[in-house]
Amino acid sequence: MNTFEIKYCPCTLAEGFDTYSPAGLRLLFDRKRISHLLDFDAPGKDKEIAERLRQNSKTISISGAQFKQSLVIEKGKLRLTEPGESGKYILKPIPLRPPFDNENELPANEHLTMQIARQVYGIQTAECALVFFTNGEPAYITRRFDYAPNGSKIAQEDFASLTGRTKVNDGENYRHSGSYEDVAKCMKMYVPAYAVEIEKLFERIIFNYLFCNGDAHLKNFSLRQTPSGDYILSPAYDLLNTLLHIPGDSFFALTDGLFANDYYTESFQVLGFYAYDDFYEFGVKTGMLEKRIKLILNKYRTKNEFTLKLITTSFLSPEAKEFYIHHYLDRLSMLNNSFMKRI
Repeated sequence: MNTFEIKYCPCTLAEGFDTYSPAGLRLLFDRKRISHLLDFDAPGKDKEIAERLRQNSKTISISGAQFKQSLVIEKGKLRLTEPGESGKYILKPIPLRPPFDNENELPANEHLTMQIARQVYGIQTAECALVFFTNGEPAYITRRFDYAPNGSKIAQEDFASLTGRTKVNDGENYRHSGSYEDVAKCMKMYVPAYAVEIEKLFERIIFNYLFCNGDAHLKNFSLRQTPSGDYILSPAYDLLNTLLHIPGDSFFALTDGLFANDYYTESFQVLGFYAYDDFYEFGVKTGMLEKRIKLILNKYRTKNEFTLKLITTSFLSPEAKEFYIHHYLDRLSMLNNSFMKRI
């Protein structure tokens, strides 16, 4: 990609910017004037840089199969951390040897999906943007939310750990085991403000379904400690449309789907896909108020023009934009089915 042709903020996707907008700089860099251009090349283009990136990625404690590097800000630029140095930003380049399709679209896909979650639906997310290597290749950058403003580490635990699932006990696929109902039950044990936080989880599950994220596994949900010592849901992270990279990907990342104990609604058994009744029943099973369930579902089952605008202004290729819109509208149609005539 030619970075000189940028017409939208690589952070907020606001029109009329050839670099980060003031709003983007505020959100991601505390108003520091940071360039959207990196001083080094993409991995694989330079052997020395590629080796530094590989070594750098070993210092990150965040789980996930995608190749990641740690960054710090120095003199208005983003650079790779040195050994023993702690970075507050994570860089995800285009994977070198990915086991999936359309790898060049991955940074723009994740960035767009995160922006839709935050800007359209008000979901609290990790701040993120796109940056560009010297050859113009894009990468995804996100700011770590597990550090307090004073630099101290914030206690955080993902739901694989919270539910006691490990590779030893549950096999290689442990992070995909269980159901979202299991996640909700676990939250009830650890979260004092459960009535508030379950609604946030509910929204994220609907969002992931609507935007075809089949990788929202147990390690992509976590709790973090507040200054008062309570636990709440961490900001959303690792949101993307996985169908763009894995054709025929499953509806949900967890093997049991929405419900525990091999339960399926009558609607799912008839229709063969998750629809309004499934999410409604999930809300009831997890203790949500009926009026809140309906209010949240109505928010997501309405076609959103701002969503379409963000897709159009994103850094996806024209073909990927068309794909993204098509599958968003397809899932929207699924969500608007109600076998029990609730809508």
